[in-house]
Amino acid sequence: MKFWLLTYVGAAVAEIAGCFAFWAWLRQGQSILWLIPGLAALGLFAWLLTLADVEHAGRTYAAYGGVYIASALAWLWVVEGVRPDRWDLVGLLVCLLGAAIILFGPRQPVV
Repeated sequence: MKFWLLTYVGAAVAEIAGCFAFWAWLRQGQSILWLIPGLAALGLFAWLLTLADVEHAGRTYAAYGGVYIASALAWLWVVEGVRPDRWDLVGLLVCLLGAAIILFGPRQPVV
Protein backbone atom coordinates (compact mmCIF):
# COMPACT_ATOMS: atom_id res chain seq x y z
CA MET A 1 0.00 0.00 0.00
CA LYS A 2 1.33 3.44 -0.87
CA PHE A 3 2.59 5.62 1.98
CA TRP A 4 0.13 8.44 1.21
CA LEU A 5 -2.78 6.02 1.41
CA LEU A 6 -1.52 4.65 4.74
CA THR A 7 -1.29 8.17 6.15
CA TYR A 8 -4.81 9.00 4.94
CA VAL A 9 -6.31 5.78 6.30
CA GLY A 10 -4.47 6.21 9.60
CA ALA A 11 -5.64 9.81 9.82
CA ALA A 12 -9.22 8.80 9.08
CA VAL A 13 -9.26 6.09 11.74
CA ALA A 14 -7.72 8.48 14.27
CA GLU A 15 -10.18 11.26 13.42
CA ILE A 16 -13.21 8.99 13.59
CA ALA A 17 -12.04 7.42 16.86
CA GLY A 18 -11.37 10.85 18.37
CA CYS A 19 -14.73 12.21 17.30
CA PHE A 20 -16.46 9.03 18.47
CA ALA A 21 -14.95 9.54 21.93
CA PHE A 22 -16.64 12.94 22.10
CA TRP A 23 -19.86 11.41 20.73
CA ALA A 24 -19.78 8.70 23.38
CA TRP A 25 -19.24 11.26 26.14
CA LEU A 26 -21.86 13.76 24.98
CA ARG A 27 -24.49 11.50 23.41
CA GLN A 28 -24.09 8.17 25.17
CA GLY A 29 -23.33 9.32 28.71
CA GLN A 30 -19.81 7.88 28.87
CA SER A 31 -17.25 9.21 31.35
CA ILE A 32 -15.46 12.47 30.60
CA LEU A 33 -12.29 10.36 30.69
CA TRP A 34 -13.21 9.25 27.16
CA LEU A 35 -11.92 12.66 26.07
CA ILE A 36 -8.32 11.78 26.97
CA PRO A 37 -7.86 9.14 24.26
CA GLY A 38 -10.20 11.16 22.04
CA LEU A 39 -7.92 14.19 22.16
CA ALA A 40 -4.85 12.00 21.63
CA ALA A 41 -6.49 10.44 18.57
CA LEU A 42 -7.36 13.88 17.15
CA GLY A 43 -3.75 14.99 17.67
CA LEU A 44 -2.54 11.88 15.85
CA PHE A 45 -5.00 12.63 13.03
CA ALA A 46 -3.61 16.13 12.55
CA TRP A 47 0.00 14.92 12.62
CA LEU A 48 -0.65 12.14 10.11
CA LEU A 49 -2.15 14.58 7.61
CA THR A 50 1.08 16.58 7.67
CA LEU A 51 2.91 13.49 6.37
CA ALA A 52 0.98 13.43 3.08
CA ASP A 53 3.34 14.36 0.26
CA VAL A 54 1.13 17.00 -1.34
CA GLU A 55 2.38 20.50 -2.03
CA HIS A 56 -0.61 22.41 -0.61
CA ALA A 57 -2.50 21.71 2.61
CA GLY A 58 -5.91 22.44 1.08
CA ARG A 59 -5.38 19.84 -1.63
CA THR A 60 -4.28 17.33 1.01
CA TYR A 61 -7.46 17.92 3.02
CA ALA A 62 -9.68 17.74 -0.05
CA ALA A 63 -8.19 14.46 -1.27
CA TYR A 64 -8.31 13.07 2.26
CA GLY A 65 -12.06 13.64 2.29
CA GLY A 66 -12.71 10.64 0.06
CA VAL A 67 -10.65 8.35 2.27
CA TYR A 68 -12.41 9.74 5.34
CA ILE A 69 -15.83 8.96 3.85
CA ALA A 70 -14.76 5.39 3.05
CA SER A 71 -13.44 4.98 6.59
CA ALA A 72 -16.60 6.45 8.10
CA LEU A 73 -18.75 3.96 6.19
CA ALA A 74 -16.46 1.12 7.31
CA TRP A 75 -16.87 2.38 10.91
CA LEU A 76 -20.64 2.45 10.41
CA TRP A 77 -20.56 -1.20 9.36
CA VAL A 78 -17.87 -2.66 11.64
CA VAL A 79 -18.34 -0.67 14.86
CA GLU A 80 -22.00 0.37 14.72
CA GLY A 81 -23.28 -2.75 12.99
CA VAL A 82 -25.15 -0.87 10.25
CA ARG A 83 -24.46 -2.08 6.74
CA PRO A 84 -24.04 0.76 4.22
CA ASP A 85 -26.79 0.80 1.60
CA ARG A 86 -26.45 1.29 -2.14
CA TRP A 87 -26.75 5.07 -1.82
CA ASP A 88 -23.91 5.12 0.68
CA LEU A 89 -21.79 3.15 -1.79
CA VAL A 90 -22.72 5.28 -4.80
CA GLY A 91 -21.91 8.41 -2.82
CA LEU A 92 -18.61 6.86 -1.75
CA LEU A 93 -17.64 6.09 -5.34
CA VAL A 94 -18.40 9.66 -6.39
CA CYS A 95 -16.31 10.99 -3.51
CA LEU A 96 -13.39 8.66 -4.23
CA LEU A 97 -13.44 9.69 -7.88
CA GLY A 98 -13.37 13.33 -6.85
CA ALA A 99 -10.53 12.72 -4.40
CA ALA A 100 -8.53 10.88 -7.09
CA ILE A 101 -9.01 13.76 -9.53
CA ILE A 102 -7.82 16.25 -6.90
CA LEU A 103 -4.84 14.14 -5.87
CA PHE A 104 -3.67 12.85 -9.24
CA GLY A 105 -4.84 15.50 -11.69
CA PRO A 106 -2.15 17.01 -13.91
CA ARG A 107 -0.74 20.22 -12.46
CA GLN A 108 1.25 23.03 -13.94
CA PRO A 109 4.66 23.27 -12.27
CA VAL A 110 4.81 25.96 -9.61
CA VAL A 111 7.51 28.45 -10.52
